[in-house]
Amino acid sequence: MGEKFSSDDLRSLRSHLVQLGADYAGASEVIRAFTSDHGYGISPESARMAALEFGMSKCSLDSIRRALNAAALLA
Repeated sequence: MGEKFSSDDLRSLRSHLVQLGADYAGASEVIRAFTSDHGYGISPESARMAALEFGMSKCSLDSIRRALNAAALLA
């Protein structure tokens, strides 16, 4: 299966997440909006888990890509 999100889109998402810092509730909302804007859905729980994973991995592009490709569902 191909990538759901471009590297440029993921860099933009990472930039927003880095600005939020450790605000996982805010980060999960940004993740939900991001996936929705790209035609995908993500459950609130999956968005929270992704936000926690991003924080633990220091928001590396690879970890963001893996988590979103696994959790994002076609809307």
